[in-house]
Amino acid sequence: MTWWARPKLKKHDAIICDGAVRSGKTVALTVGFFLWAMAGFDNKVFALCGRTVGAVRRNITVHLHSWLGGLFRITENRAENRLTVEYRGRRNTFYLFGGQDESSAALIQGITLAGVLLDEAVLMPRSFVEQACARCSEPGSKLWLSCNPGHPEHWLHREWIQKAGEKNALHLHFTMEDNPALDPMVRRRYEKLYTGAFYRRYVLGQWCGGEGLVYDFDPAVHVVKTLPDRGRWFISVDYGTQNPFSAGLWCVSGGKAYRVREFYYSGRQAGRLRTDRQYHEDLVKLAADAPVEMVIVDPSASSFIAELRRQGVFRVRKANNAVLPGIQLVTRLLQQRQLLVGESCRDAIREFGLYRWAEGTDAPEKTDDHAMDEIRYFAMAMRRMLDA
Repeated sequence: MTWWARPKLKKHDAIICDGAVRSGKTVALTVGFFLWAMAGFDNKVFALCGRTVGAVRRNITVHLHSWLGGLFRITENRAENRLTVEYRGRRNTFYLFGGQDESSAALIQGITLAGVLLDEAVLMPRSFVEQACARCSEPGSKLWLSCNPGHPEHWLHREWIQKAGEKNALHLHFTMEDNPALDPMVRRRYEKLYTGAFYRRYVLGQWCGGEGLVYDFDPAVHVVKTLPDRGRWFISVDYGTQNPFSAGLWCVSGGKAYRVREFYYSGRQAGRLRTDRQYHEDLVKLAADAPVEMVIVDPSASSFIAELRRQGVFRVRKANNAVLPGIQLVTRLLQQRQLLVGESCRDAIREFGLYRWAEGTDAPEKTDDHAMDEIRYFAMAMRRMLDA
């Protein structure tokens, strides 16, 4: 937290903190950033950046009073996404920015900064991070970055961490052992929570790519004969015309999600395309007598969503298509045996055995993924219910 004040380290232009989850990166980086800013500057402007402004508030600003309230006077203007921090006659301004996509770089253009903190930098587009860094033109300005590891070919790993010396940056790697506030029981829970590439990234803090099958799906464990007949009912859909159209009927009961039955149709294999109205009729048959509360649909399927709403049989919700968070959630649900599949769902079972990471990327292969996509849509929509 005070690396910037040590004579041997003052020469660095940046600090990069990466490593395991719950290892103290955000606390160390944030407290250090504010101590440095208020010790060395007055009447200057700084930036606090996350994937979204909401993420900045959730990860940083809501904790500032407990971390630093006894030292600094902190005032927030939520309408302007701005903090004012005062200390012994000094006063500095901190603006909140979200770097969600390529267009976000325009949000931070034109501002002159004395420093920038980029939290979860691996989730931001390169254009936003580089634009934020370019805005730090005040004398003595520094860059502060934190992230959990991703794929080793990610630009942040290649251009910043592996070239920390060339960038005149101090690289600090964190493990869970670096967080003295983390209870050993909580640490063991996190160690059990992840498998495969996610375990190596989030528990061991390693930069690694996915290898082999995406999911550790065991038919002897995850395929069940006995299915509930009572609970809350949902349908998830991955839409396709020539590519397969996949839909699953789900029952959430007793804190578990059961894929009761499915509909799977490939227009290319069948040699005949189906219309949106026909697909709607297929969903009605899939639901049968189940009181389906909601159909969760591929967000890109605009024509099919319009047809569902026109028919008025089902309530419709556009799916959250965040791929890696969705895969991580499905992985956890499978590991905790909260996501189970009826033995009649042959196409979902088949895809679980084929769904693989694409070599050299941080994404799964775009084959045998249609049931996998709609299972992910369902999990993301139901995560709060399943976590309850």
